[in-house]
Amino acid sequence: MAYGIEMFFSYNGMTGLCSTICLLFCKTWVFYVIFVDVFDCLEPMHGCHLPVVPINGYLRQPGDLVIGGTFPIHVDRSYTENTFTSKPEDLKCKLLELDNYQSMQAMIYAIEEINKNPDLLPNITLGYQIFDTCTILRRAVEGTLWMLSRGRESIPNYHCEQTGTFAGIVGDSGSTRSILMAHILGLYRYPQISYLSTSPTLSNRKIFPSFFRTIPSDVFQSRGLANLILYFGWSWVGFLASDTDYGQLSLQVVKQELINAGACVAFIETIMTGQANRNAPHITKVIKGSTAKVVVVLSSNSDFLPVVEELARQNVTDRIWIASESWSTSALLSKEKYWQVLMGTLGFAAHGGQLPGFMEYLNSLHPSKAPNDSFIVEFWEQMFSCRWTNHLNSDDGTSNKTAHDCTGEENLEKPMVKVDFGITFNVYTAVYAFSWALHSLLHCQPGKGPFHSECANILSFDPQQLLHYIKRTRFQTKDKTNIFFDDNGEPPALYDIVNWQISSTGSLEQVIVGRYDSSSMDGNTMSLNHAGIVWVNNKTMVPPSKCSSSCSPGFMKVTIPGKPVCCFQCVPCPQGQISNETDAVNCHPCPWDMWPNLQQVACLPRTIEFLSYSEALGSNLATIAIFSSIVPLGILGVFIHYRTTPIVRANNWSLSCFLLISLCLCFLCSLAFIGYPQLDKCLLRQVTFGLAFSLCISCVLAKTITVVIAFKATKPGSQLRKFTDVRVSYSLIVLCLLIQVSICVTWLSSSPPFTEFDSNTQSKVIILSCNEGSPTAFWFMLGYLGLLATISFIVAFLARRLPDSFNEAKYITFSMLAFLSVWISYIPASLSSRGKYIVATEIFAILSSSWALVVCIFLPKCFIILFRPDMNSKGLLMKKNSG
Repeated sequence: MAYGIEMFFSYNGMTGLCSTICLLFCKTWVFYVIFVDVFDCLEPMHGCHLPVVPINGYLRQPGDLVIGGTFPIHVDRSYTENTFTSKPEDLKCKLLELDNYQSMQAMIYAIEEINKNPDLLPNITLGYQIFDTCTILRRAVEGTLWMLSRGRESIPNYHCEQTGTFAGIVGDSGSTRSILMAHILGLYRYPQISYLSTSPTLSNRKIFPSFFRTIPSDVFQSRGLANLILYFGWSWVGFLASDTDYGQLSLQVVKQELINAGACVAFIETIMTGQANRNAPHITKVIKGSTAKVVVVLSSNSDFLPVVEELARQNVTDRIWIASESWSTSALLSKEKYWQVLMGTLGFAAHGGQLPGFMEYLNSLHPSKAPNDSFIVEFWEQMFSCRWTNHLNSDDGTSNKTAHDCTGEENLEKPMVKVDFGITFNVYTAVYAFSWALHSLLHCQPGKGPFHSECANILSFDPQQLLHYIKRTRFQTKDKTNIFFDDNGEPPALYDIVNWQISSTGSLEQVIVGRYDSSSMDGNTMSLNHAGIVWVNNKTMVPPSKCSSSCSPGFMKVTIPGKPVCCFQCVPCPQGQISNETDAVNCHPCPWDMWPNLQQVACLPRTIEFLSYSEALGSNLATIAIFSSIVPLGILGVFIHYRTTPIVRANNWSLSCFLLISLCLCFLCSLAFIGYPQLDKCLLRQVTFGLAFSLCISCVLAKTITVVIAFKATKPGSQLRKFTDVRVSYSLIVLCLLIQVSICVTWLSSSPPFTEFDSNTQSKVIILSCNEGSPTAFWFMLGYLGLLATISFIVAFLARRLPDSFNEAKYITFSMLAFLSVWISYIPASLSSRGKYIVATEIFAILSSSWALVVCIFLPKCFIILFRPDMNSKGLLMKKNSG
């Protein structure tokens, strides 16, 4: 602390007697504060002290030497309104980010690899302290002080742990957080190596004497982004930048480079990181209202995420996004729901090196193998969309309550398909930079050590001694990449240019299509493969981005304050609105029963669509249904006329009559699906269908069971004869029917069907249909029918070989097989249909399944009765079947 005060006075030019007096006073005050702090630590009940801040969200591994690491493992937090009447709630981090978790694992992987290397740091074990900053400035400071204190709590100026020497920190990813950390670490000269902080401010060695990074400064990236925009001839560009040092400083460099080249800036919008939605609705409105087709985004992926979600919600898919390296390879933004928005994106990415064995290391992760990893359970749940029931996880509001339970048997090799080797490689090299500096410190030769003529003790060195070696470290990674730092702590500036494309496997990937090398010997800093670039909407030509001259019908003109007069915006009319004149100032909404044409220049009437009797499809289905209902009645008449014949009597005459009547009702219930879907029709049509088919299948089941029992009860004195009574069959039918009635009553009382106007599925048509209210109840009712049919099929199938020349079980088997086939085919057919064709599909299934029962069960009997009366005798029916 005293040394930091000396540096403060020297930086501010205070010398002479004044500075000496002030320095003496400050040192005296510091020693007093330290004494009071120590006293308070020893006797917390006496004196006053600051409240202890609980530390959470960290990993620790002891070692002889300890390297710290800060990662925004979570990229969002719960936002609460401060009322200033009570203590604010503790910060709660949420939304674990896979890329950052993988980066954290890269640090652990590098440390474990170094510990296994007997040549780099022999007889020395590296440990680590990793802290989740959750993209919050306050947590970055808390984590830094906690690592310096080396205890369970953060106590400035104290080392509360005797074992392990603290070497420095790898982190952070955000420039603003790294700046805060560098101010603290610079006082003590603890080395800090960031893997993703690119702010040019951090290059100032006077302010940040102990800061290094393994990613180039934004100065190089900003110039490269400007060159990329000018390379394609885009002169009308919009900007999105976060309100952090990273976003604002990068914005100034890129904007100035473009203006110097003669390009125009269409808009500049700041992503407000202090707001829960990052002011996404406003930003989306600005982007949609601008004629600029190219938008440069200088932000982290977590800050840009709410904007992308709003863009996807409003279907903004015609922009070319220029990505900075902080989100150009983001897995968080590569999800399927963002594809239409971000496909075709071009961006700069950190040049990725090779990490042999890292994928195998990631695939070997498992909660049981890492009991100290407080994040792996959450990582596992997110990877496999499951929930650990035996872990106490805090509910962050983002958990999937409907996810299945995790078993621990899940395999990481399949979901772990994407790793950002640019960022992970930066973390990996940062850890190795520490290890090589420690290696130099360990192998120091007497008389050649820094600051003194003797070498430092590797287990108790001064931070400045390690800082001396980090400045001079130079090594090669396994893929022969040279790693070193210049006088400002910068690595060589090398970027990959990536393009967001849909791969052959159907995922959104970042394909390398070029390279930007600021240190190119031939002066050609940028190289691009034009043929490998996929533009938005799969266009082959480079989309233009220039100021428009006129707004055609279907657009409205919006002036931009402070912009050139020729550069006004042509904003497409919002959904459902039109403009029918050139350079229209406003768009007019269409009435609900009208729709804009494709050009949004006129409102056209929307037709109301439902399956009616007046159209060919409806009238044909109705005719078939009425004709089909007559067939069972005709067969019933034949059975009544020949009721005394053996074949009619042998096949349960009363059940056959009930079955024929129910089949007639099944055919007729399809008429309830045709016509204007009024409320009463919506309430009754599915219920009528369910009850009619329940009666029908119940009769079939009763006939089947009766056939089986009849054959089993042929022995004299058999107790099964009492079950052949027709009252048993009637009881079974009533029981099966009552179950379906209870299902339908529950459905109608809890969530009844209703008439629905669907104006969203098709722009030209309003679909009028019956909403089933509860899809679960509908499928439950249909599933019950399937259950009855399945039981009938199984029983009939088992009885198909009973000895009889006319075994009805065989025909019931075929009828149930056809019935089940029809309704199983109905499920995918209905899910893939829209509008009136869903109704037509169900009617077709009703008619087909009913005809299957008529043909398979009654057609053979009618054939014998009408055309082969010689076979309609008791002797032939009781004859054993030799087949």
